[in-house]
Amino acid sequence: MALLHNRVSNEELKKRLMEETFQRTTISFYCYFPIENPQEFRDYLYKHLQALSVFGRIYVAREGINAQISVPSDKMDAFRTFLYSIEPLNQLRLNIAVDDDGKSFWVLKIKVREKIVADGIDDPAFSMEKKGRYVNARQMNELLQDPETIVVDMRNHYEYEVGHFVNALEVASDTFREQLPMAVDMMRGKEDKNIIMYCTGGIRCEKASAYMLHKGFKNVFHLEGGIINYARQAKLENLETKFIGKNFVFDDRLGERITADVIAKCHQCGKPCDNHTNCKNNGCHLLFIQCEDCASEMQGCCSVECRDTIHLPLERQKEIRKGIENGQNIFNKSQVRLRPRISPVNR
Repeated sequence: MALLHNRVSNEELKKRLMEETFQRTTISFYCYFPIENPQEFRDYLYKHLQALSVFGRIYVAREGINAQISVPSDKMDAFRTFLYSIEPLNQLRLNIAVDDDGKSFWVLKIKVREKIVADGIDDPAFSMEKKGRYVNARQMNELLQDPETIVVDMRNHYEYEVGHFVNALEVASDTFREQLPMAVDMMRGKEDKNIIMYCTGGIRCEKASAYMLHKGFKNVFHLEGGIINYARQAKLENLETKFIGKNFVFDDRLGERITADVIAKCHQCGKPCDNHTNCKNNGCHLLFIQCEDCASEMQGCCSVECRDTIHLPLERQKEIRKGIENGQNIFNKSQVRLRPRISPVNR
């Protein structure tokens, strides 16, 4: 019987990935459809995708599937054949990465969750069957020409910070479940306006559009395939790109360059920069924006404390990490700043 979980260390898997001589294609997809037995479906997926050497992160729930994966490019046809053999996924749109080096994932992880997008919705009357109307890249640009159109970004602050649509409203929150009621409150009094929701790949804004309709809004749209699909369509059809900057993605790349505009700033010195990184201190791993000069000076760390920590003996680093939650610093995504963490001793 084939193993349905990985048993190799991350270090070895990363090494194998870097030694691969073939190309990989990074793709994402999602689909809301009822799954009666998520665990059984999960195991079925793992068995077949592992055989195709697929890497990535997939969530399965009773409401559907959400996937970000990399596929050996020479196996894309075989992958599509398998995926489309699953009736609800037949001819499903696949978002192919815009800026891709094929090194986005190094292992296959498929997890069963309560929902593919944690939304905090507990209203039994809510349904994904009634959702907003899709708009493609051309339609998005046309709607954006109307000054009465309201564009709402349904991503987290650190995503919005490095790139967004012109004049898009930010719902400044750390989680999607917090954003949904906040978006409704922000739009009160505008129930008859054209409202376009968008996100990275479409999964959050599709649910957000259904929630807005559920709350009484009339003219709700959502961007088909999100920013990823928009950027590809705009390039193929030679359209003006209304999204400026970088599209944050949740894999090792941490971003896809859409336009040359750099609209964010280094969190340490304030110079123009939109490169996210994780603090090199294993007890921190704070996600923040750091320019090359600060990366060199701080050795990839978010603070002097973390920089000093990475030079300590490993055993001492492990001792420091014990009992500390969220590392040495907290990144307040809503306020975009680094702040010292209160020592557990002095709390």
